[in-house]
Amino acid sequence: MGLVDNFEDHGWQHLTSKSMSLPPENRRQKIELMLQAQPDDVFLRYALALEMDKTGEHEDALTIFKGLMEEPSPYVPAFFMAGQMLARLDRLDEARLILTDGIAQANAQGNLHAAGEMQGFLEMID
Repeated sequence: MGLVDNFEDHGWQHLTSKSMSLPPENRRQKIELMLQAQPDDVFLRYALALEMDKTGEHEDALTIFKGLMEEPSPYVPAFFMAGQMLARLDRLDEARLILTDGIAQANAQGNLHAAGEMQGFLEMID
């Protein structure tokens, strides 16, 4: 499932494929405006972290991902995206730790698909 599909699933139809084709700064502005109204929305925070990663704001993105991982019900996609970002940055030890934690969390939540994807990625970077 792509990012656009996730926006639609969360009721953010105004962030569908048409608006997602906006320049990155406009997408980010739209997400930030929506976050002002709903600062605790995990999906909007996740989307902002993805935009930050795209623009090279890796530490800020990682901070958001880690916050999502620490939610009462940890947001499993944050583990995978953080792990992938850290691997791209050649921070493999950190990536492995986050992916390992993400696999455990995905399994605990019954999300075997996500656990399998993270396991496959973890094996690829080992």
